[in-house]
Amino acid sequence: MKRTYQPNNKRRIKKLGFMARNKSVGGKNVLKSRRAKGRKSLTVSEEYKLLRKKQTKNIR
Repeated sequence: MKRTYQPNNKRRIKKLGFMARNKSVGGKNVLKSRRAKGRKSLTVSEEYKLLRKKQTKNIR
């Protein structure tokens, strides 16, 4: 039987990324509360950007 969580970065960013959070009122509240708490990363997409930067650094 297939399990519930099947990891996929594209899907993860589309659902939990900055643009997705900014679209809805609830998402905006999430961003606001994370900013107020002083979180280093607000959303998944920021984490993904850092990963991409590291990958491109290694290529050059």
